[in-house]
Amino acid sequence: MASIMPAPATSALGQSQGPAPAAAEKPPSEQVPAEKPLTWERPRFDERKAERLRMVAGQIEARGVKKEAVLEAMREVPRHLFVPADQLGAAYADAPLPIGYGQTISQPYVVALMTELLDLKPGDKVLEIGTGSGYQAAVLSELTPCVYTIEIIPELARQAAERLQKLGYRTIEPRQGDGYHGWKEHAPFDAIIVTAAAGHVPPPLIEQLKPGGRIVIPIGGVYETQNLVVVTKDLDGRLRTRSVLPVTFVPMTGEAQKEK
Repeated sequence: MASIMPAPATSALGQSQGPAPAAAEKPPSEQVPAEKPLTWERPRFDERKAERLRMVAGQIEARGVKKEAVLEAMREVPRHLFVPADQLGAAYADAPLPIGYGQTISQPYVVALMTELLDLKPGDKVLEIGTGSGYQAAVLSELTPCVYTIEIIPELARQAAERLQKLGYRTIEPRQGDGYHGWKEHAPFDAIIVTAAAGHVPPPLIEQLKPGGRIVIPIGGVYETQNLVVVTKDLDGRLRTRSVLPVTFVPMTGEAQKEK
């Protein structure tokens, strides 16, 4: 295709000024480097990998979870290393499993769905309320290295912290405490996930959520219909909620019980 060249610029006297000089290139010290993708250590396990692949294909993708980073996280985290010895055979079953102290490790689909609803990006700071065995935290750490998790039951908190450290999930910061109050020292958070049912969203969690962030939480009592809810804080601080699907979770304990 032909192109038309512009006529050379002229001065007030009608003399050609020639092309304008090119802008001087900034020295390397002043150039803004291209942003590099965030990288962090994520342990890998080959044992029972085929079972994880089948779990993702048959239980998670088949039910509509689409985000590839979430699917890949579920393929990589070794669920069988987060369940008690007497549950090893059922580690990849389509069901929640008991982990002691009246608590459970959630059904794989629910773990994946809640993770997808958080809409995490690398570098996002996420708080988990209810560490349990540490499985959900490990899944979250596949998407971002900034994971904080709180467990109210001392023995479960100790076991999960030891397990995560032993398996190499060193970007997760666990602590024992009542998650109702959040973790003010590390707030604000881009996302918060609650893995036990509460009658309402704890106000401290709303306060510790960044504008634009979201909370994923099951709402409802033990003998009531529970619904998985996404709470989004608008940039001006207003809250929007939407119900995703009915669920069954163990109840949130501690301050949440007092607030009934």
